[in-house]
Amino acid sequence: MEDFDKDLLSVQDVRCLLAKARAAQKILAGYSQAQVNTLVKAMADIAEQHAHELADMAVKETGFGRVKDKVTKNLLASRILWNSIKDMKTVGIIAQDKEQQLMEVAVPFVVVAGLVPSTNPTSTAIYKAMISVKAGNAVVISPHPAALNAITRTVELLRSALKREGAPEDLVNVMAYPTQEGTAELMKHRDTGIILATGGSAMVRAAYSSGTPALGVGPGNVPAFVERTADIKKAVRHVITGKTFDYGTICASEQHVVTEHVIADTVRAEMIAQGCYFLNQEEISKLEALIKNPRGGLNSKIVGKPAAAIARMAGVEVPPYTQVLVAEQARDNVGKDFPFSWEKLSPLLGFYRVQDAHEACELCMELLNYEGAGHTLALHTQDHLLIQEFALKKPVSRLVVNTPATHGGVGATTGLPPAFTLGCGGIGGSSTSDNVTPLHLFNKRYVAFGLIEPESLESGSQPTTSVTDIDIEALTRKVISQLKGC
Repeated sequence: MEDFDKDLLSVQDVRCLLAKARAAQKILAGYSQAQVNTLVKAMADIAEQHAHELADMAVKETGFGRVKDKVTKNLLASRILWNSIKDMKTVGIIAQDKEQQLMEVAVPFVVVAGLVPSTNPTSTAIYKAMISVKAGNAVVISPHPAALNAITRTVELLRSALKREGAPEDLVNVMAYPTQEGTAELMKHRDTGIILATGGSAMVRAAYSSGTPALGVGPGNVPAFVERTADIKKAVRHVITGKTFDYGTICASEQHVVTEHVIADTVRAEMIAQGCYFLNQEEISKLEALIKNPRGGLNSKIVGKPAAAIARMAGVEVPPYTQVLVAEQARDNVGKDFPFSWEKLSPLLGFYRVQDAHEACELCMELLNYEGAGHTLALHTQDHLLIQEFALKKPVSRLVVNTPATHGGVGATTGLPPAFTLGCGGIGGSSTSDNVTPLHLFNKRYVAFGLIEPESLESGSQPTTSVTDIDIEALTRKVISQLKGC
């Protein structure tokens, strides 16, 4: 293969995969909702069965995170996701309104381009494959090159589940030669119906500028405000649990603790008691130098690494039990010159003291507007009026209350839909503010019956019914029976 241009191979690979995906989706289009559900359940089952294997592969290949947490991610993307989506209507006639004489028909995008990052490779691949097929689509995955083997193995397992059910394996496929040129071809190709983009900002921008409909997500830079009425011990436990989960590689993980002066010393003491190490000024300077790469961005060498390992990289000695490295910051330390105010994708936290909830509100907005607008904010409080105030003002799509931001944001500990693509809304440059589910991966065709005659519009008289006594339910049954014969 050395004689071939890798970019050309990648582009050709993508074109072949798209052709196979379209052919497979044509077969899927004839499946009933029950048949589709059977396929998705089979995919969930095999992913659950191999959750540990895939987690181990991901950690060994990428060096990011820890196996036990990636197992949890794989279970969230398989069993827990299945339980959340199994009753969704996504095939054929999905809704009807007898009074307004309306029917809604699901129209799949046909082929989904699933861009998968190296930080959450196997779980994101499982998740995107399952929601794509549930919505009646095929999916072609563009894997991050640093996680190619783990993602390829994930796809092999999902394909084997489809094959056992007698379905076309090419409903789920993965690029064998991932390059920027190949991914660009995948995103721009006329056979791609929609892009699911999860990854770095540049890649998400490329997805939105491709000319193909896209669902992309921006960076998270999550503040966790511990307010004076909070259960401090529980709040700190939640922050540390969220921040250390898979060593901070989920975009919804906490990046800063913001707390009021009146309780700040108590919060700090509790954080130390639960395994946080507060850096002195010299140590902060060493860590700041490590956080930055030579180009001024985030140093990938710290991503998904344990706190003690990051400390060693910076030449800082910390107790071996250290869970999180914390740098106390001045109130105005927000922006490019202050790396602890960034999204750090590792067990590093900024710690800010403010006078009151009003100032906390302003600081959280500054942090989010610098990086992470539209994503997630965590609030630890018993003050329900404050929760309402934050809900009305904060530039986020998810305000998670009294729970770890990481787990709450992805729907593991909250009522939010389980997801690894978390929309950031218009303010974050995303086309949705939702946790993305199968319901985002099809369009709707509306069937609307006439209710009034046009003459009544002109005369201003009482509208007269144009269509009467339509049995929508009987019509629906007839249409479904005809579709099964196609």
